[in-house]
Amino acid sequence: MAEQKKVRKAVFPVAGLGTRFLPATKAIPKEMLTVVDKPVIQYVVDEARAAGIEHFIFVTGRNKAVIEDHFDIQVELYNTLRDRGKLDELGHLQELQPQAGQTSFTRQQEPLGLGHAVWCARELVGDEPFALLLPDMVMQDKKGCLTGMIELYEKVGGNVVSVEEVPEEETHRYGIVGIGDEISDEGFRITSMVEKPTPGTAPSNWFINGRYILQPEIFSILERQERGAGNEIQLTDAMLNLAKDQQFAGYKFKGNTFDCGSKEGFIRANVSFALLREDIRNKVEGDIRRMIAEL
Repeated sequence: MAEQKKVRKAVFPVAGLGTRFLPATKAIPKEMLTVVDKPVIQYVVDEARAAGIEHFIFVTGRNKAVIEDHFDIQVELYNTLRDRGKLDELGHLQELQPQAGQTSFTRQQEPLGLGHAVWCARELVGDEPFALLLPDMVMQDKKGCLTGMIELYEKVGGNVVSVEEVPEEETHRYGIVGIGDEISDEGFRITSMVEKPTPGTAPSNWFINGRYILQPEIFSILERQERGAGNEIQLTDAMLNLAKDQQFAGYKFKGNTFDCGSKEGFIRANVSFALLREDIRNKVEGDIRRMIAEL
């Protein structure tokens, strides 16, 4: 039996236009909108780094150069902070800075869907398993979502997707998985995957929340994958084909997930992360209570 390969690389599809946030995203990528004082994409990259990811692969599009700049060294800024004695701020920026050679950027030249965006990273990923993190989805938990997924992957191998529960009446809005044998308290075998099932037909109430560990065979499937819903190459369709030959496990994420691609989720994320910050919590909480009382 071949030795199970370590998950070293992560793919971040950041080519989307962010039309739900216009006019804010007319000139600023949606991934660079800030939750408290960090861009959304920084939270997702931090989650990957905490899980031991060594190589960060960004699938970008037009007008996304600021993302590349964000993860680069800004010599003038660093020097200015050093000259002004703002060493705490400088140290914080340096902690977030990927090391030389740890980031790669490739273009998705046409908006052909998530599956196509993943396929665009094939040469950078190579013949090894990889993590896929959707940048709109920001996770909040003591143990990072991807950290828990990798722990499960190291036990069972194959492919792993993060899932969490949703009310039965909302299952038609998500990709839902069928539940098989329990692997542990943190995961189970997946028996099926259904994208936005018709109300009343969902195989469970566990939905895929934007985190994946996939084997490289997905790339050859995506290469010949026909367009599906929205005339786009759908990742779920490719995973269904991969599941014919490989096992999928579901990691039961029990923290908070914020869909920062929606205005409601973005605001919830700002409030929730602000309330975790000792430096601003009391003021923010007091202001929220006062505003609610005044409604």
